[in-house]
Amino acid sequence: QDAMFSHFNTKGEARMVDIKDKALTFRRARASGQVMMQKATLDMIRAGAAKKGDVLAVARIAAIQGAKQTAQLIPLCHALALSSIEVDFDFLGENILSCTVTAETTAGTGVEMEALTGVTLALLTVYDMCKAVDRGMVIETVMLLEKSGGKSGRWQKTE
Repeated sequence: QDAMFSHFNTKGEARMVDIKDKALTFRRARASGQVMMQKATLDMIRAGAAKKGDVLAVARIAAIQGAKQTAQLIPLCHALALSSIEVDFDFLGENILSCTVTAETTAGTGVEMEALTGVTLALLTVYDMCKAVDRGMVIETVMLLEKSGGKSGRWQKTE
C-alpha cells in the first residue's frame, strides 16, 4: 500500500512524504484544462471587452499565484521554489478556452500539483470574471499532460 499511496503511513493515516533522501533533480510538469462557454462570452474575452478588465491577463496572474501557493492549498504538498511558470491560453472552436500551465523546479519532489493548481485557478478566475454574463460556463478536462524528472522519470499522457 505504501508504494501505491505514499501519503499514508503503515496504519493508513495521512502523512507528508519524507523527501530528505530524494535527489534534487530538475523537474517539469505540464497540465491543461478547458472552460466551455457561450460563443458571445468567448468573443468578449477575445475582444478584451469584459467589464472587469482583461480576463486573460488576470487569469494568467491567478495561474502563477495559484501554482506558487499550492502547498497552502493542498494539505500534503511540499512547498517548492518554482524556477519557472508558463501560462498559455488557446481558443478552441467558437466556445472553448484552453489553458496550459508548465511549472519547473529543481527539487526532491515533482511539480505536477503546481501545474494542475495553476490551471484550475486560471479557469476559476475566467469563470469569476465572466459569470455575470454566462453562469453556465463549464470547467472540464483538467489533467496532467506530462511530467519529467525524479526517480520515476518521464511520463506523458497518451490519447
